[in-house]
Amino acid sequence: MPLLDTPSRPAATRPGASAHSHGMPFVPEQSRAERRRSFLASDFPRPTGREEEWRFTPMARLAGLADDAPSERSLEWDITGPDAMRVSRMERSEMTGWGIPAPGDLAAAVVTTQAPAVTVLEVPAGVELTEPVRIRRTGAGGRSLSHVVLRVGAQARATVVLEQHGDTAYSEVLSVLVGDGSDLTLVTVQEWEATAVHLGEHDVVVGRDATVRHIAVTLGGSLVRLSTNASYAGPGGSFEAYGVYFADAGQHLEHRLFVDHAAPMCTSHVEYRGALQGDSARSVWIGDVLIRASAEGTQTYEINRNLVLTDGAQADSVPNLEIETGQIRGAGHASATGRFDDEQLFYLQARGSRSRKPGGWSCEGSLPTSSPRSRWPRSKVTSPRPSSASSPPPTPTASRRCRRTGRHERHLHAPLNRCRPGCGRIRSRLRAARLAARTCCSGSCRRSSGGPGAPQ
Repeated sequence: MPLLDTPSRPAATRPGASAHSHGMPFVPEQSRAERRRSFLASDFPRPTGREEEWRFTPMARLAGLADDAPSERSLEWDITGPDAMRVSRMERSEMTGWGIPAPGDLAAAVVTTQAPAVTVLEVPAGVELTEPVRIRRTGAGGRSLSHVVLRVGAQARATVVLEQHGDTAYSEVLSVLVGDGSDLTLVTVQEWEATAVHLGEHDVVVGRDATVRHIAVTLGGSLVRLSTNASYAGPGGSFEAYGVYFADAGQHLEHRLFVDHAAPMCTSHVEYRGALQGDSARSVWIGDVLIRASAEGTQTYEINRNLVLTDGAQADSVPNLEIETGQIRGAGHASATGRFDDEQLFYLQARGSRSRKPGGWSCEGSLPTSSPRSRWPRSKVTSPRPSSASSPPPTPTASRRCRRTGRHERHLHAPLNRCRPGCGRIRSRLRAARLAARTCCSGSCRRSSGGPGAPQ
C-alpha cells in the first residue's frame, strides 16, 4: 500500500474529557478557563465538597448560603466620605451592557438570582476623590444576600474601604468595573463576630491602562471564604492584590484568587500573607493565574506566606500558573509555610520577651509592611500584653558602644567576657546564653568600649 494511502489513526481523546470508568459523577476541568459561570443558580449543581473549588471548604458550616432561597435580612450601611460618590439602587435589567462578569460558583449565583436589587456605587468619569470613601456594613443575625456594583469612570481616581462587622450569615457579589486610565484602591476588612459566616465573590474588570489595587484584611468570623477574580478589558492594565489574615482557634479563612490574562501588555502581582494559632485554626489560599494565547507581553507574579504559631493549626497553599503563550515578559509564583524554630523562640525569650507563647509576640516581620508597591500601612497582629500589675520586672540591660560605628548594642546582664583580647565580640560563660550575645558590628571592629555600667 502506498504511503499516502495509509489509513489515518483515530483522533486521540483528551484525558478527562469523558466520564471516568470507576463512576466518578463529574469530569474535572482541564483548564481554569473551563470553569462554569452563570447568573442563574439552577445552572450549578449543589456542591458536595469533592469539587475542586469546594474541596477545602467545610460544607457543614455554610449556614444555608448555598440554598436557592430569598434573603431574610439586609445589612445596615453607614457611608462616609466625599459627596462625589453616587449611591443608588437599580434592577439588574437596567445594567445590560455594563459588562458585569457572571458568578463562578453556586453561592454567588444564588445572590444574583435572589438578591432583591443591586446597590450601585459610582465614581463619575474624570473625578478624583481626595479622601477615601468608608462603607461600614453591620449584620444582626439571619441570612443576608447582597449584590454591589462599584463603577469607576474613565480617568477617575478613588479609594474605597469596605468594613464588615456584626454576626450574620452573609453572601455577597461585588462587581468592580474600572474605566480606562482610572486608578482604584479597594480595601475590604472582615472583622466579624466569632460565629459569623461570610461567602464573597469579588469580580474586578480592569480597563485599558487602568490600575487596581485590591487589599483584603480578614481577622474575624467562623468561616470566611473570599474569591477574587480579575480580568482585563484592554491592554496596559495593572492589577495588584494584597491580603493579610490571622486565623485563631476554630476559624476557617479561605482566599481564592484568579487572574485571567486575556489582553496583551498587562501586569499582575498577588501577595498574601497570614498567621495561624490555636487548635483547629485553618487557612486556605488558592492562587490561579491564566495567561491566554492572546496575552502577549504579560508580566505576573504571585506569592503566599504562612506562619504557623502553635500546634494544631493547618495552612493550605496552592499556587497555579497556566501559560498558553511563550511571548511574555515574566511569570512566577512562590509559596511557603513554616513555624518558629525552637532556637529562635529561645533567642526571643533570652532577649527579654515577657511572653512564653508564640502568639504573644508581634507577627509584624511576617505580615506585609509598607512598600512602594503595596502603598498600605504596616500591619501588626499581636496578643494583648499582660497588665503592669501582673508583669514581671524587666530584665536589667546594659549598653555597649562601638568606637568605629558609634552604635549601641543591648544584651542581657549575664556574666560576659570577650572571646579574645582586642575583639569586640561578646561571649557568655553560660553555654545556653550564646544565642543572646551579639557583636558590636558583625565582628568587623576589633575594639569596643563599654558605656556606663557595661560589664567588662
